Amino acid sequence: MYIDDIVRGPRLFLIAGPCAIESEEICFTVAEKLAELSHRHDIPVIFKSSYAKANRLSADSFSGHGMKFGLNVLAEVKRRFDLPLLTDVHETGEIEAVGDVVDIIQIPAFLCRQTELVRRAGATGKWVNIKKGQFIAPEDMDKIAAKAGTDKVILTERGASFGYHNLVVDFRSFVIMRKFGYPLVYDVTHSLQLPGGAVTSSGGQPEFAAPMARAGVAVGVNGLFIETHPEPQTALCDAGSMLPLSQMDDLIAQVLTVKNSIQA
Repeated sequence: MYIDDIVRGPRLFLIAGPCAIESEEICFTVAEKLAELSHRHDIPVIFKSSYAKANRLSADSFSGHGMKFGLNVLAEVKRRFDLPLLTDVHETGEIEAVGDVVDIIQIPAFLCRQTELVRRAGATGKWVNIKKGQFIAPEDMDKIAAKAGTDKVILTERGASFGYHNLVVDFRSFVIMRKFGYPLVYDVTHSLQLPGGAVTSSGGQPEFAAPMARAGVAVGVNGLFIETHPEPQTALCDAGSMLPLSQMDDLIAQVLTVKNSIQA
């Protein structure tokens, strides 16, 4: 399915994949399962994974195998499983190469106010997913989105800092940002992070993913963002917040039930 039809269409879509590109094997395992679930539930799926993790608490934390390796893996995911792709950029020098491979360029939450990064991403003609910073009010996101110079912008809520080592989602933000006219995504698993809560890395509460995802769909988001891994406890990045791949089937069924009840 063409990416514009997915993002602008009436159906709920899913952005999902492992936090970081740890290996070809893990990405292919996750992508194969997501492609299967996409067909079974008739839900569009966009595969997401990061070739680099620039925002790490500790210098010892895994930060990726590099852009060349990561983009090659993503391109192979698209070739094998026919899934559109999303990945994030951290510097303007990365944008051209990333834009040649993926369908959606993502601006990380901590970088959402970086004007040139947003502007250059928008200039590629690709969709730009801007994550709302943990420090940004929802009513300010229209000004950030305008920097992209295109209407091919997605706004993603991923929680706001709530004291130390905690995030909270204010569901009013979806209603506020809806007025700007951009598709809205709820980043479920990142909103359940406990930043720095695992001493040298972020912890998380993925056990709340299903009810939070249902709530997001009920308030009217266009898509859900969920990081998932075959064995989150062994993951090299975001081990504390990713949802086990085995639980994705049930979560999708739950959110589609909510979506269908709203449309009925």
